[in-house]
Amino acid sequence: MKAEVVTVGSELLLGTYPNSNLMQICRELEGIGVEVVFATTVTDDQDAIAATIAAAAGRTSAVIITGGLGPTHDDVTREALAAATGRKLRYQPELEVQLRAFFKKRGRQMSELNLRQAYLPEGAQAIPNPVGTAPGISLEHNGVPVFAMPGVPVEMETMLRGHVLPALSGRPNATIFTTRVLKAIGRGESELAGMIVPIIESCRESGGPNVTILAARGEVAIHLRAGAPDRESAMARIGPVEARLRQTLGSMVYGQDDDTLQSVVAELAKQRNLTLAVVESFTGGALASRIVAVPGASQVLKAGYVTYAIESKVQEVGVPQETLDRYGAVSEQTARAMAEGARDRAGADIGLSTTGEAGPSPGEEPVGTMFIGLAWDGGSIARKFVATGNREDIREWGSRTALDTLRRWMLETRG
Repeated sequence: MKAEVVTVGSELLLGTYPNSNLMQICRELEGIGVEVVFATTVTDDQDAIAATIAAAAGRTSAVIITGGLGPTHDDVTREALAAATGRKLRYQPELEVQLRAFFKKRGRQMSELNLRQAYLPEGAQAIPNPVGTAPGISLEHNGVPVFAMPGVPVEMETMLRGHVLPALSGRPNATIFTTRVLKAIGRGESELAGMIVPIIESCRESGGPNVTILAARGEVAIHLRAGAPDRESAMARIGPVEARLRQTLGSMVYGQDDDTLQSVVAELAKQRNLTLAVVESFTGGALASRIVAVPGASQVLKAGYVTYAIESKVQEVGVPQETLDRYGAVSEQTARAMAEGARDRAGADIGLSTTGEAGPSPGEEPVGTMFIGLAWDGGSIARKFVATGNREDIREWGSRTALDTLRRWMLETRG
């Protein structure tokens, strides 16, 4: 079954709010073997919504709508759905009873505007809304099931899982789509893509899993998607391709699916009984924040220092003033001294440092220049990297690169 998701709301087109409902609906539909082939976002205009619904019902075998079922003047999905399917809106007295009971239970006075929510297109059924006032709508138009749900995320999710998914699942000969995501770091999107071109072409020629590449700040996600009658069979199709990708990319692949770089690094440190102290300059606490986001991070992170000013590098982690005077704050020597100092001050096994130029104006070095320092019992290193983008991109890139530097060191030296 192929479906279209229609999200209604002018605020979504203005960029005021992220379209989180679309993301969740697509994920949940894929899990039951419904392939989303179109996703349309439309403004709060009745004619535009009606035209979108009519087009969706004409080119797919299921339509899922969210948004525009509230009581205010700009909530016009109900009217648009009736227009798109050539039906009249009919008052449903039982819905008014439910609405009034909802407000009475909460000790609130119901506005007469809410009575708009007691109307449904002819022949439609109401989808119960136990957590809000707006009932959903379920109908069939020319053999195509159409579902409309409120845009409030908790209400949408309740109806999606309680009604829409059960109504669409369990069909005979359904194809279940499964996705494996490999997460890689250390190469740019185009360079990494060039390395795996033979694998992608092989999949296309043999009808293997669909391979797509998505880049984010400092890392790349490779999506492998395959369909089969059940999840196990779909994963069996993905497995050989995943193995080839891992062999080709080697240590660039740091995790899969829900793994994060910080969760992988924390787990490696736990396995090796290593503790960590971080000291940051241009990343300004972003590195420590990523680590403490991992449950159980207290077993790994002993201390974090933000030494943004030059003098704080001396005062907080003991960077020698002569090092700063001779080499500058953004240098290999200072990065090493910062890592060594943080390790000593915190009594940790490893010290990890970041120092660089995040911009927007260049300082000692060109914008994007950074050094990552690493110190351990018996040695220390510092490596230079160059990032591109705006200030936040560079800071994000720096915190990821620091974590990856530590990850690779643990894999190379600690097995």
